[in-house]
Amino acid sequence: MGHPRPSPDTGTADRVTLDEVFFDVVFVLTVTQLANTLETHLNWAGFGRSALILGLLWYLYTGYAWLNNHLPPRQNAAKLLLFAGMAGFLLTAVALPDALTDTGALFAVGYLVVVAVHLILFLHSDARKGALRLAPYNLGAALLVLAASAFTGPAVPALWAAAVVTQSVLPYLLPRRLSWTGVPAAFHLRPGHFVERHELLVIIALGESVVTIGMGVPADQLTAATATAIVLALAIPVALWWTYAADTRSATAALAGADPATRSQTAARTYVFPHFLLLLGVIATVAGLHAAVARPDEPATTGAALALSGGVALYLVGITAVRRALRLPVPPARLAATVAALATVAIGVTLPATVQLVTTIAILVLMLVTDARRSGHGDVDAASVDVRRAQHP
Repeated sequence: MGHPRPSPDTGTADRVTLDEVFFDVVFVLTVTQLANTLETHLNWAGFGRSALILGLLWYLYTGYAWLNNHLPPRQNAAKLLLFAGMAGFLLTAVALPDALTDTGALFAVGYLVVVAVHLILFLHSDARKGALRLAPYNLGAALLVLAASAFTGPAVPALWAAAVVTQSVLPYLLPRRLSWTGVPAAFHLRPGHFVERHELLVIIALGESVVTIGMGVPADQLTAATATAIVLALAIPVALWWTYAADTRSATAALAGADPATRSQTAARTYVFPHFLLLLGVIATVAGLHAAVARPDEPATTGAALALSGGVALYLVGITAVRRALRLPVPPARLAATVAALATVAIGVTLPATVQLVTTIAILVLMLVTDARRSGHGDVDAASVDVRRAQHP
């Protein structure tokens, strides 16, 4: 099998390929697994564990988004290696429920495969210089996770936390000559592909959340109240998706208008930590929705009510962080909806779970209607202005 090399028809991507969508579907299984695990441990320790695991996996996913932006999987060699990366993510997803205890070794092997495939492919792209700067951090994180599988007790989360820091924090603390941050021009992103890739990931994650809600209700427990809760539970992911999709055109324009030499840094500020918050919000929201559908006529536990309200709020915080990173204005309705969504925890613990669902939906719908009216009155995103200025200096 020959190595995939850049060529006129395998250079920087314009649109997301179906192979990349396939990859995203596999990756989203890790998000689903984290939501299911959080549902059985609805407490701060469970949330912290989910955040730790997602932090480790998410950074590598963004690395593949960057990789495929430079090297679309069009040649057979690149496709086969990408499928190997999928296999690595699949192993991590299977091992996820007990990754910090019994199945740590399986998770570590899968993660090492993901890192190795990413590095091999990136070294054969036109971003080789940047890939060489990334390699020590990613490999170091993988080795720390592998080392953690040999321990038990507090050493395990400590080593995992060290792996997250090694990947996502250390590159910004060390001298620029030792980090990819010192060669931002090595990564020349195509905004359209990059935004579309993350857009598809978010809709797959939200869509998969709907699937798991439907599959989680036994047929012999399907009452009128449960059916109503299922429909309401669908409305929340739909509203969350609608909120995200409303910003994708502005995001593409903002990245297109950024200085090409520093565009990768802008993309990192936009799509690494803000989208980590956004996906963590999806995980918490799904856990809360599952609890609400299971007992729609009863008040939720504090953990379940907080998962739903806090998950929606965290998702909106992530979207706000995206707009701030792109220097886009943040609609006041988004900020108000974030606070209001978090406040519904008081409703969830005192009234039937269905009431919290209805209230949360009303908050999101009011936010979307307010946003639509603001846009309809001639409010132009700063991103569009930046693009026109770039095209007509």
